[in-house]
Amino acid sequence: MIRIHSYSGGVGSMMTAVRDAENNGTEDMLLLFTDTLIEDKDLYRFMIESAACLFDLPKPVYLLKLCGAIPDVEKDMDARRDYLTALAADAMDYIPQLHWISDSRDPWEVFRDRKWIGNSRVAQCSEELKQKLSRRWVKERYKPDEAILYFGIDWTEMHRIGGIEKGWSPYDCWFPMTEQPYLYKSDMLHGLKQYGIPAPRLYNMGFAHNNCGGFCVRGGQGHFINLLQENRELYLYHEAKELEMQQYLERTDITILTRTINKIDYPVSLRELREEWDTGLGLQTKIDLSDIGGCGCYI
Repeated sequence: MIRIHSYSGGVGSMMTAVRDAENNGTEDMLLLFTDTLIEDKDLYRFMIESAACLFDLPKPVYLLKLCGAIPDVEKDMDARRDYLTALAADAMDYIPQLHWISDSRDPWEVFRDRKWIGNSRVAQCSEELKQKLSRRWVKERYKPDEAILYFGIDWTEMHRIGGIEKGWSPYDCWFPMTEQPYLYKSDMLHGLKQYGIPAPRLYNMGFAHNNCGGFCVRGGQGHFINLLQENRELYLYHEAKELEMQQYLERTDITILTRTINKIDYPVSLRELREEWDTGLGLQTKIDLSDIGGCGCYI
């Protein structure tokens, strides 16, 4: 039986694979990484380094150095796409049980194709770049009685199990981190020390998840303010892409974020949010910094 792990690049994915390897070994284990092309450079580093560790391979120093030279999202997406294609081939050559796949589109290209901007309720990016892509890859290679699927959610996210099992039916889905010993994400990050692997830097920058370089349409106002503070250039890139999409759709009322006032939802563009923050007005009346949203890309 092949054991396929949805390997997202987060610490939960690694610790899920660690538990599985401790119980069942790694001979029949595969790691499936679906690339949105806008991940943080350090996610690629962590994903490659942790995968090599799982399969007891020497640390791939050369590949890790290449991760540091990935072109920035906000500067040249075409160059980044080509670079990641080559890096993926090199990584899979070094780690044969790692499968690094991509739709070849980034989230903004998906939004344009679907003629809608993703948000917390309709995240076409995760649907197209992760869910559909991974399901197609698995179904083309393995029948339901030939593979078990593993997901990196933990015991604090058990409400997601039903959606995952429904989406992947009739395949069996396992969730090792929902079982004892129960670990918080902080425990998992601390546990990386025993493997000599640095934690993905987005966690240290205050992001709840190591996804999409800190950009996530499921994120809330607080999430995007954190992105603005930690990587203003990247925030401005996504702000410009949102405005570009509004012009393409000829609608200014379609935004990633909304704000509820007196039980009525109002659209809030990334530009409006930034201007509120920069002028200080948002702190007084509008911006909810506790609104970080939530990730559920494999559901």
